[in-house]
Amino acid sequence: MKNVNLSLIALAVMGLTACVDDGDDGTNGSNGTSSLIVQTALATGDVNCPNSGVQIESGIDADASGTLESTEINATEYVCTPGVTSVSSSALLSNVNNDWFIDGQQEVSAARQTWLDATNTTAAKSTADTTPQVAAKSISSLRGSAKNIILFVGDGMGISTVTASRILEGQRKGNLGEENQLSFDKLAFSGLAKTYNVDAQTPDSAGTMTAMMSGVKTDVGVIGVNENIERGDCSTVAGNELITALELAEIAGKSTGIISTARITHATPAATYAKSADRNWEDISDMPQAAITVGCEDIAQQLVNFEANLEARISGIDVDGIEVAFGGGRRHFLPKDPAFNSTDAVSEIEGDRTDGRDLTAEWQEKYTNGVFIMDETGFNGINTETTERVFGLFNESHMQYEADRKNDVAGEPSVSQMTKKAIQILDNNDDGYFLMVESGRIDHGHHAGSAYNALTDTIEFANAVQSAIDNTDPSETLILVTADHGHVFTIAGYPKRGNPILGKVVNVGEEMPALAADDMPYTTLGYTNGLGFRNLGSETDADEAYNLEIAAGRRDLADIDTTTTGYHQEALVPFSSETHSGEDVGVYASGPAALLVNGTNEQSMLYHIMDFAADLTNKANAAQSPE
Repeated sequence: MKNVNLSLIALAVMGLTACVDDGDDGTNGSNGTSSLIVQTALATGDVNCPNSGVQIESGIDADASGTLESTEINATEYVCTPGVTSVSSSALLSNVNNDWFIDGQQEVSAARQTWLDATNTTAAKSTADTTPQVAAKSISSLRGSAKNIILFVGDGMGISTVTASRILEGQRKGNLGEENQLSFDKLAFSGLAKTYNVDAQTPDSAGTMTAMMSGVKTDVGVIGVNENIERGDCSTVAGNELITALELAEIAGKSTGIISTARITHATPAATYAKSADRNWEDISDMPQAAITVGCEDIAQQLVNFEANLEARISGIDVDGIEVAFGGGRRHFLPKDPAFNSTDAVSEIEGDRTDGRDLTAEWQEKYTNGVFIMDETGFNGINTETTERVFGLFNESHMQYEADRKNDVAGEPSVSQMTKKAIQILDNNDDGYFLMVESGRIDHGHHAGSAYNALTDTIEFANAVQSAIDNTDPSETLILVTADHGHVFTIAGYPKRGNPILGKVVNVGEEMPALAADDMPYTTLGYTNGLGFRNLGSETDADEAYNLEIAAGRRDLADIDTTTTGYHQEALVPFSSETHSGEDVGVYASGPAALLVNGTNEQSMLYHIMDFAADLTNKANAAQSPE
């Protein structure tokens, strides 16, 4: 079967015709039988000739009926009309030949094929069975197809943050910016997650991360427990604990890891391993005496005791504990005693613990096969092929903003470096792994009113996602990228294409900044509430904003460079710290069962997708011995 372009062959007959060749020399059939050719006009959209054309069938009229029967056809050709090169005035030639239009067609085609491949629909078509039952069976067959799961959480990375970061990254590359794609923009599947907590319209990280890790929405400020508890009341925790995807992975025999650029005891990472009536109980000094008296553990202690706690809570299991933990928050593991200060301590007394315990030493005693590190030198020295377990605490509090990382006393790895190193350690387990990676300082940049720090941390977060893509097999690793919540961060005005995203609004066709009704220029990016205007020049630590008085409201920006690293955007409503928002957040996915990420879902749905993809519950149950 051949397809021939009409521009190469001129046909005299375009309708439905039958042409008879008399076969005068007998070479087209025996005993003078005739060769027949039948031409059939094809409509636009035909599978063989999308732009229309002619189907040409030929064969020998064996029964001399004058009609070419289907059994007599021995050749079929297609003469196809070429693509559109001219159209009537009512048609839009500029559409069909436009690069955006062509790119869209290609994306739709690629997306369709991805769905067909993911659901095995192509195979179903080959057997002529495309019923809904077959599609459902195909999707069901994806259960347990993910050997590994990596959950990326950009803390505070709302939709506007993703958009602005995408543009900034593109402009840093020397392009206009809007056309750019962050690494996770390119993942095959995406959807939205609703972020509200059980008791709050606008959420916090404790409740949202608990939902993602356990499949159960809960209240603001509580970790790893359902909404039946009372925040701050330790006695209400027992019986209301939730099991997390990381814990199921541990029970199922997978390696596990947690990474955060915030304190490792902060709400988001803590929700993977801890059960707490209050997110603020990061060490014993943060807890009320009543909670200590009844035996509740602080979050740092729960991390070190994770293995024993899990085995005590669920009978018949044998786990080996978290293999990789990278983050900040060293102060919550050290005694409040200058004798225990680390070499890069910033505070006069680094540790916060009032019980005299050095949990870093306890961890090393518990895991003699593990390596404890606290600086870039230690991180770089890890042999990923021989290291079985590593605990890295790179700062006494949160790790540095990406833009400020070069100023760290002892040096810190980036979130992309930590991600790559963790994967290289965890993938030594033939049964696979579960890894959670949080970029916690996106959130902190926004709270301080610094779009620059929030966006540059988002760009580095996207680098971490790319590192995971580059270092995993897409056929066996489910990658999910999302946020716990958004911020009251806006992209406003009518700036022209390519206008510096951190700059002042310059309207389309103009060269000078646009003026608001108060005759002052304004920036594209801004906050509904917060600390307000700061002009800190080359400062790269957004938290310096807290050292100044609140300055909400308008300022004359005419002579101010708003693109500098130390500029903090204006805010309307005065707050001591900018707040979260209640908007939906994006979810981006690739790998086995990624097609389940679509539409708008409860945030707790992410747990169920991970559980389905790796069949965590069934594998954990299978690993549990009878009592």
